Amino acid sequence: MIAFRDLPDDAPELDLCPLLRAAQMTLQYAVEHGGIELTQTKAFKRVFVHWAAEHINWPGMGYEELFRYNKVLNEYEFPPLEMTHFLLTQLKLGRHYKGRFKATKKGAALTAHRGKLFGELVPFFLLSIDHGSYSRFGEQPAGNWDTWLNVINVEADHGANEKQIFKTFYGYEASFAEGNWREAAVFSSCVLYPLEWSGLLDHIETKGADGLTERHYVKTDLWRSALSLETDGMLSAIQRH
Repeated sequence: MIAFRDLPDDAPELDLCPLLRAAQMTLQYAVEHGGIELTQTKAFKRVFVHWAAEHINWPGMGYEELFRYNKVLNEYEFPPLEMTHFLLTQLKLGRHYKGRFKATKKGAALTAHRGKLFGELVPFFLLSIDHGSYSRFGEQPAGNWDTWLNVINVEADHGANEKQIFKTFYGYEASFAEGNWREAAVFSSCVLYPLEWSGLLDHIETKGADGLTERHYVKTDLWRSALSLETDGMLSAIQRH
């Protein structure tokens, strides 16, 4: 069973959630500027995409990274913003009206209540979105969020690398040499990356024995504050031991 706890608006752990920051800033911008201009395909116009790239400062996709190979930036070239736009409209926190994205009454109210905004946004993003639809391969890994979250709750309590986490679920270590790296890539895209976007996992990069970069994942303080899971009891037992 997965349960998300209610968090107060001043909980410092909420600062760890990039998706919350992107949603709050997008809604605030829409309120302060009378909406955000849309293209004919109903994407955010470049002027806002450029502003968002600079101010949201998404981990690994900051302004400098995004413009390293681009002179201009479209919404689809900034995937977290594209997802934020989609989530806000799906949750009816924003809507399209006469060529502009406007915050709804509910969306505008939640800009001042980020604990409640997190509660609206992140459970829906994790549990209801087809993460394979925007991943590199368009595939979903075998499994479900109840299993993934409860196992990662234990595995990443003191940190675990990407390969270890994958092997825990599927019983083998994926690698280029074995030709089964794609399964691990799909798992990371649909499970580990969404957890990072939600601020529940963080990673550091290290060099493995083969010289390739490895991601070492650890649960954040937001994970411990926001999630209530069946395996929490196992953590208490481990700590007592």
